[in-house]
Amino acid sequence: MAKRRNFSPDFKARVALAAIRGDGTIAELAARYQVHPNVIGNWKRTALEGLKTTFTRGGSRTDRGHEEEITRLQAKIGELVVERGFFGQGLRSLSVDRRRSLIEPEHRRLGLVRQCALVGIARSSFYYRPVGERAEKLRLMRTMDELHLSCPWYGSRQMARALRRMGHRVGRKRVRRLMRVMGLRSVAPRPNTSRRAPGHRVYPYLLRDLAVRRPNQVWCADLTYLPMAHGFLYLVAIMDWYSRKVLSWGLSTTQDTVFCVHALQEAIERYGTPEVFNTDQGSQFTATAWTGELSTRGIRISMDGKGQWTDNVFIERLWRSLKYECVYLQAFADFGEARDGIGAWVSYYNEQRPHSVFDGLTPAEVHAGVQRLDRAA
Repeated sequence: MAKRRNFSPDFKARVALAAIRGDGTIAELAARYQVHPNVIGNWKRTALEGLKTTFTRGGSRTDRGHEEEITRLQAKIGELVVERGFFGQGLRSLSVDRRRSLIEPEHRRLGLVRQCALVGIARSSFYYRPVGERAEKLRLMRTMDELHLSCPWYGSRQMARALRRMGHRVGRKRVRRLMRVMGLRSVAPRPNTSRRAPGHRVYPYLLRDLAVRRPNQVWCADLTYLPMAHGFLYLVAIMDWYSRKVLSWGLSTTQDTVFCVHALQEAIERYGTPEVFNTDQGSQFTATAWTGELSTRGIRISMDGKGQWTDNVFIERLWRSLKYECVYLQAFADFGEARDGIGAWVSYYNEQRPHSVFDGLTPAEVHAGVQRLDRAA
């Protein structure tokens, strides 16, 4: 099979011009330039049509119009690129569930694959539906939570040994992973095997020699794991150190900083600002979003020593009471039940549950400044 010849634009123009000038017949030109006669005829017609366009009135204005149109379209493309980048930046701050809700499977002009690309998720993520935790795993995690309350010095090794003695077939690696998920940390001192995240400052403990004599002088906060019938949640609480009153609290399905900051803002809106705020060294409380909220309001920041659970002992005791008096007894089925049940227990704890340290007064009464409880003669 003969190989197809390719001719340069200059060669085509020279042959077409020869045909237009009549330098020879088409057959003679074909023999001279070694080109098929039909090809020379096509080049001649193309050249004549190009000449007509060149001399058409207003042709230059048409070219200028085309250039202006190209410039306008290029500017529009640049705007769309910038807007898409801005749109993508904003979407990345949303959760995957929120971005998934923006997709319209029945959209007439945008297919599902294109919509998934625009919101920054894989197509498989759109079809994914979370699977609930296995009952056996949830029972194991609840047992671990109970063991941590009774033996807070247990690390992953000792926790695994205790669980095996109770009949659970678990290894240390699985226990360590579940403890990390649950946010459980041994209170026993241990080597500093981890580094703080860049930019996360750890503050000194300020309560060691501080006499706390009034409400709103010192606040504290902590995060804990809550088992449920079909999963688990995380609870944060803000407590007044002097009166033991729970000032605000929040629930979340993840250990993030956002819901902790929301609880802090709610407490400040309702009760003003304390002089000192104490927490542990968890990543939620060393994050800039949390410490910045305190610093901008002039609140001094205090943090427990590493592994020193007694530095924040009052809120640790709150978790023990909450779990044994509420969470373990009710076995919440979902987020709504947990929110309502914990809300009812916190109201009971603040308003009705007498505290032995305060001679029978409730935390709410101590926080309000009640000095003693009037008893009937």
